[in-house]
Amino acid sequence: MATVEVLLLKFVRTLGAEGDRVRVKSGYARNFLFPNGIALPLTCANRKQIEALQRAKAMREAHDLEEARDLEKQLSCLSLAIAVKTGDSGKMFGSVTAKEICDHLASSGIVIDRKKIHLNAPIREIGRHKISIKLHQTISMDLPLEIVSENPIA
Repeated sequence: MATVEVLLLKFVRTLGAEGDRVRVKSGYARNFLFPNGIALPLTCANRKQIEALQRAKAMREAHDLEEARDLEKQLSCLSLAIAVKTGDSGKMFGSVTAKEICDHLASSGIVIDRKKIHLNAPIREIGRHKISIKLHQTISMDLPLEIVSENPIA
């Protein structure tokens, strides 16, 4: 199969970010990337556009890193507690997922994409847990989380 070198105009999860030069199969480029405006064929005429895209990418990455550092500062002084429904024996109904953690953080004024919250499995027990949050490629942190019962055990 023939491959062609293209210049990405937008971020593509499996290929790279804008301004990257990547080799893809010619059919993929011809039938998907070019018609959707995601990539351009790599030619000498596109040299100025390559430089502009690389500058934009560098500025965006610097901005994202700064936002991640600010968010890390906000999260470091936060203690998170989520109240869940439990039975008479103290066993939880259901589980706590990344979406529920994200919603709880949003109610506190901190907006995080749920895909950045990493749980090995949904939390199904009451108690203290540590959740991992990846804020940026280089910044990740562990956040303490306490799961408490809405109705105290008598």
